[in-house]
Amino acid sequence: MSGGTLIALAADEIIMDPNAVLGPVDPQIQIPDMGVVPAPSIVRTVEEHPDKVGDKLLLFADVAKKAIKQVEDFVFELLRDKYGDDKSKELARVLSSGVWTHDYPITYEKLKELGLKVSTNVPAEVYELMNLYPQPSNPLRPGSGLFMPSLTKKEV
Repeated sequence: MSGGTLIALAADEIIMDPNAVLGPVDPQIQIPDMGVVPAPSIVRTVEEHPDKVGDKLLLFADVAKKAIKQVEDFVFELLRDKYGDDKSKELARVLSSGVWTHDYPITYEKLKELGLKVSTNVPAEVYELMNLYPQPSNPLRPGSGLFMPSLTKKEV
């Protein structure tokens, strides 16, 4: 979802299906023997428990701080022309700082609440195009990227 969020934030206008979601863009850091870990969680752990972390985690925290700053700056630049400096800084902070887990689905309603200019006026042609590309079903990963068009007023 985070890649889709960056694409959406770069657009002049965000138009999404009422059932679509975007996601946070907090950076993820690969730590050996731990897997992929949210950068904000690494920073928070070091800040809250400095006496309980080793040199390796301190090093990863330095990288994590840089990653967060880079993503926050990038999101700020994507939004700056559309929302101004203050609003863009706040949106960049919220989306990149670990307010939510990386897999948190940010709904249309939440995006509006955050102050993003977003609508659900998806042109019918988009649904027609998506219907040309049916998605295979995978029982091992239900819902993974499956496109389910919303009912239109004509169908109801």
